[in-house]
Amino acid sequence: MTLDLVNYEQKAHEAVKSFWSNREVAKQKQLLTGKADHGERAGVTAGKNMDGFLALVLDIIQANGLAHAEIHQNRSMLTLPGYFRPTKLWDLLVIYKGELIAAIELKSQVGSFGNNFNNRTEEAIGTAYDLWTAYREEAFGKQPRPFVGWLMMVEDAPKSRCAVRDASPHFPVFGEFEGASYLMRYDLLCQKLVKEQLYTTAALITSTRCAAETGEFSEMSSMTGFRPFVTALAGHVAAAAARLD
Repeated sequence: MTLDLVNYEQKAHEAVKSFWSNREVAKQKQLLTGKADHGERAGVTAGKNMDGFLALVLDIIQANGLAHAEIHQNRSMLTLPGYFRPTKLWDLLVIYKGELIAAIELKSQVGSFGNNFNNRTEEAIGTAYDLWTAYREEAFGKQPRPFVGWLMMVEDAPKSRCAVRDASPHFPVFGEFEGASYLMRYDLLCQKLVKEQLYTTAALITSTRCAAETGEFSEMSSMTGFRPFVTALAGHVAAAAARLD
């Protein structure tokens, strides 16, 4: 089986450019209206920052045999039933012949690292655990396991790279977290999400703000790089297409 990775590296660079550009456009638009949010939130509320990565994911799905699948991007069509709650809103859903093929989350973090790392972690774990429990209870019917992906873009900045202290007065934290920066912690999170089979694959991309012109990005480790993410997605899509067509 030959997989089509749709020139993903070039498209990832374009997605990074779009990410930073969309943030700036959203911020300037709010300033013009006089309703700007505080801090980094001004660049977030437009909700279009990860659209470049979303387009890349769509290209992979369409190029590997599921061009005719239901690929949902509109908010009203992005909910799945949960087990611990009625529904969960995802960033992308792929359904083909009544089967859930893929559910993908696309997240980002710029600034406010200390405030948001735990929130992102709890959200990622809870979302996946809820989905797999619902899957066990046949909320999606009897079907093979879907592809469940988590893609995270984090700002590469001094505050995300510096060592972080933890206070745990009763019991020691795991050694790998001691003095680990927020980028290292996100990398560990992605590795453990996959190790514990909460996600089929989880990728971490880092980029500085000046990448709006170059689209330059980096990866923290081979285990959480972008190529494993796109390869796993392409493989799952191709296998589903071969099985269902």
